[in-house]
Amino acid sequence: MRTSTVKDLSFWKKQLDRVPDSVWENTELETLVLAENGLEEVPEQIGTLKKLRMLDLGHNILTSVPESLGDLDGLADFLYLHDNRLTSLPVSVSKLTKLRYLNISKNQFRTLPEAITEMENLIELRVEGNPLTSIPDSINRLSRLRELHLRNNQLSSLPNSIAELRELRLIDLRSNPLLLLPAGIASLPRLEKLDLRWVETLKFAEWSFELEKRGCLVYR
Repeated sequence: MRTSTVKDLSFWKKQLDRVPDSVWENTELETLVLAENGLEEVPEQIGTLKKLRMLDLGHNILTSVPESLGDLDGLADFLYLHDNRLTSLPVSVSKLTKLRYLNISKNQFRTLPEAITEMENLIELRVEGNPLTSIPDSINRLSRLRELHLRNNQLSSLPNSIAELRELRLIDLRSNPLLLLPAGIASLPRLEKLDLRWVETLKFAEWSFELEKRGCLVYR
């Protein structure tokens, strides 16, 4: 197979219904954009692009991603899977331990995949606009996480282990049917913003006012 030194490829809004075969010739690729097409699947060959740092598969009609996605051990910058029809992720993605940004918003996840909690270098996680009803206790593994975006889900509570995410700066919980939040959130030393707008089911605890006193913005 002929190889290429191309490092960036974009097929944004090209009305594709499949990934062009020519993509697999570019073994030096660092950035691949396949967003806003009509893709129903991504071939297992994606795992051969070992030097990818950013992959954008957003705004397609994917119901799954291949196991080989977990072979992209150089994927460090961004992985966009938002605006698809995903209900789960392969366990193999737990190997993406260099990844710093993950967006799985506007899919059909009912619970946050456990594999995500193995991505130990995540700084920003976006899971907005899903029918998400639960977050696993293992969220505490994301020790470097700074931003957690959970807007427009179906969460009634968060696990107590979220209080172990000592690097958190922002938690966005807008438009969730929350009934209870862990008091441990008040002890998060770097928290700057807790967004609870359009949450009409939650009785605000005294600790939320203590957060404000120390300078954290609490939006109600």
